[in-house]
Amino acid sequence: MDRLLPDGIVDPHIHQWDPFSTPRTVSREARLLRRFSRVPRWLTRVQPRAKAQFVADPHHLLKPYLPTDYHQDTGSIPVASVVHIESETWVAQTHLDIVDETRWVAGLGWNVDGAPALGAIVVNADPRWPDAADVLDAHLAASDLVRGARFPAANHPDRAVLDFAHEPHLLSDPAFLRGFAAIAERGLTFDLWLYHHQLPDAVVLAEEYPDTTFVLDHYGTPVGIFGPRGKATGRTAQDRARLLARWHDDIAALAALPNVVAKHSGLGMPVLGGPPQRPADVGATAQLVERCAPLIRHVQDVFGPDRTMWASNYAIDKPVHTIPASVEVLTEVLGADADLSLLLRDVARRTYRL
Repeated sequence: MDRLLPDGIVDPHIHQWDPFSTPRTVSREARLLRRFSRVPRWLTRVQPRAKAQFVADPHHLLKPYLPTDYHQDTGSIPVASVVHIESETWVAQTHLDIVDETRWVAGLGWNVDGAPALGAIVVNADPRWPDAADVLDAHLAASDLVRGARFPAANHPDRAVLDFAHEPHLLSDPAFLRGFAAIAERGLTFDLWLYHHQLPDAVVLAEEYPDTTFVLDHYGTPVGIFGPRGKATGRTAQDRARLLARWHDDIAALAALPNVVAKHSGLGMPVLGGPPQRPADVGATAQLVERCAPLIRHVQDVFGPDRTMWASNYAIDKPVHTIPASVEVLTEVLGADADLSLLLRDVARRTYRL
């Protein structure tokens, strides 16, 4: 940890929300539980399995998570600027209403009381919308920090795994491919968030738009790679070995495209599997290092140091590890291969034009 950049790090993947004052998918639950200073973990036992296994600790979603909260979580990590990524939780009555999230994020207390600067915003937009171009232009008008878009494609055949898209092959859907021109024409990046078996769909999209920079989030989220999830995913060691082998090949195929970069992020997502635990902090990461090393090493090898960047994915990863621990795990696995300037700052700066 003593090798970290003294002039500050870029965290290119954080989420901010306030379910009390903004229209969120969990706002009703959050307001009902507002009197509790700490939302109890046992609440997950009365939620649908898919949601419970994705969230693990409902406190982080049912309470505001704002710049000062993020700053407290950075601990010893000197984060100078961040990229806010849409979280698919803003409730909009019309497509244009989703732009309110961009206005809200841009108006938060950045660079105040130790909080980092807001370097860029990645907004929500579905290329299939007939007014997608108007929505993107409204996002761009709302803030000059808009650099990219994201529309989650995560859909899993195991019905007890939480879906964020209705279609199993959204990214290769002809309507999505056609509509994506609105994003490409505006020079925006596109963050790819999907489940691991959908990686071939990402290849189709990235090949269709070779001049667009695509950013792979969270290793393609291989559900169940660390332990059982859903009803049947990752149930046995053999299941997880087959999952890893398929993931290995599909990641390499995506990395073969020069317009795709990857984030070392999301290794704390509960949907990956593994037993419930207290969040690991610096000095207590041996188990995380052991289980995450195959994913980290392969992504680094196939994408290379010029196309990989660390990101915290906070507060989604908070139930499993602290922000300093996520950096420690990554640098422990990569060892001397870790170019910290590229990994913790420069690739993110270049990708999101900070």
